[in-house]
Amino acid sequence: MSIDTALSSGQRNSKLQIAGFVAFTFFGYLCIGLPLAVLPIFIHKTLGFSEIVAGVVISLQYVSTLIVRAISGKVVDTKGPKIAVVISMIGFLVSAVLMYVSFESQENRMLTLILLSVARLITGCAEGMIGASPVNWAMLVAGDRHTATAISYNGIASYGALALGAPLGVLIDKHWGLSYIAICLFVVPVLGLLYALSKKAVIGQYIAKPIPFFKVFRLVAPFGICLGLAGLGFGGLSNFITLYYDYFNWPNAALCLSVFSVLFILGRVFFANQINTRGGLKVAFVCLVTEMVGLVILFLAAHPNVALIGAAITGLGFSLVFPALGVEAVRLAPASNAGAALACYGLFIDISLGVTGPLEGAVIKVFGMEYLFLFCTFIILVSVIVVWKLMQKKKKYRI
Repeated sequence: MSIDTALSSGQRNSKLQIAGFVAFTFFGYLCIGLPLAVLPIFIHKTLGFSEIVAGVVISLQYVSTLIVRAISGKVVDTKGPKIAVVISMIGFLVSAVLMYVSFESQENRMLTLILLSVARLITGCAEGMIGASPVNWAMLVAGDRHTATAISYNGIASYGALALGAPLGVLIDKHWGLSYIAICLFVVPVLGLLYALSKKAVIGQYIAKPIPFFKVFRLVAPFGICLGLAGLGFGGLSNFITLYYDYFNWPNAALCLSVFSVLFILGRVFFANQINTRGGLKVAFVCLVTEMVGLVILFLAAHPNVALIGAAITGLGFSLVFPALGVEAVRLAPASNAGAALACYGLFIDISLGVTGPLEGAVIKVFGMEYLFLFCTFIILVSVIVVWKLMQKKKKYRI
C-alpha cells in the first residue's frame, strides 16, 4: 500500500469516526426540529397569544442552553463527553413528556403555555449538553487536527436534522395531530440514549492545567460576537418564517426552512476545506456577505419562490460561519480547555438565538412583519464590519 493510499484510507476512517459521534447531534436536533415549524403557529393561532409571546416561548430554549453551556464544557473536559450526551438524551425525554401533556391540555391555554415553556427550558438544557459534546468526543478519538471537520460535520448533522424535522413535524401535525409529534420526540432520544450507552467513554488526558472559564470566554469573545450577530439572521428565519409566510398568505413555510438547511449542508460538504486553505476569517467574511445578500432577497421577495431563493442563499452564507470562526477561536485556548472553548464559543449563538424571539418580535410589533429581514440585514452588516476589523488586526499582527 502506498503512502498516499494509506493517508486516504486514514482520512476516510477518521471521517467515519466523526460521523459516528455527530450522530448524537442529529438525534438531539431532530428533537428540536420536529416542533419548530408548528409551535409558533400553535401558540399564536390556536392558543391566541401574541407574536411576542410566541417568540419568547420559542426563545426560552436558547436561554437555558446559554446557562447550561458553561456547565457542559466543564463536564466534557473533566468527566468526558459521554456523560454529557446521556444527560442530554434524558432531558429530551422529559421535555417530550411535558409537551405531550401540554398538547392534551389545550382547553386550558395558560396551563398549556406554562407546560410548553417548561418543556422549552428543558429542551434548551438538553441542547446545551449535546451542543459541543459530540465534537469533543470526535476530537478525542480522531485527533485535534480534525477539529474543522468535526465542527462542520456537527453542523451538517444539526441542520440536516432541522431540515428533516421541520417538514416532518408539519406532516405529522396535519395527518395525526400535535400529540404524535410529542410521541416522536420521546422515541428519538430513546434511540439516542441506547446508542450513547453502547459507546466507549473517553476522557482527555492533559498535562497543562486548565485555565479559568471566564478567561477562555474572553479569548473566544471576538469571534463569538461575530457568530452571535450572524445568528440573528438565522434566528429570524427559523423563529418567524412560518408567521412571515402566514402574513403574506404564502404556502409551504416549512419548505423554506428545509431549503435553508439543505443549502447549509451543501455549503459545508463542498466548501468546508476552504477554512484550512484560506483561513477562517476570510471564509467567514465571504459567508457573512452571502448571508446578507440572502436576507435582502427575503426582504424584497414578492413571491414565495423568490423567498425560497433568499432562504437558500442565506443558508449557503450561514453554512461556514460557525466552523470558520470556531477554528480561529479554539486555536486560542489550550488543549485542556477544548471543551470549555467550544462551549464558550457556542454561548454566543445561544445568546443570539435567545434574544432573537423578543427582539425581532418587538421589531415586528413596532415596524411590521415586512421589515423583519431588513432588520436582520443590518445586523449581519455589523458582523461583516467586525470580521473585517479582525482580519485587519490579524494581518497587522503578522506583519
